[in-house]
Amino acid sequence: MVLQSELHPAALKDAVTSPGGTTIAGVEALEMHGMRAACMAAVVAAAKRATELRDDS
Repeated sequence: MVLQSELHPAALKDAVTSPGGTTIAGVEALEMHGMRAACMAAVVAAAKRATELRDDS
């Protein structure tokens, strides 16, 4: 959606959430429990492993 709409991810989030609604409650819970950091760490770990596998062959 970000690529197709060229909108900032925050603008897309705002378009699909209502203040006090269920979706924003879920988003807030993900943020409180470190979803963003976990996703970033997963991408870094996968990239590192891909480099290791490439170097081993």
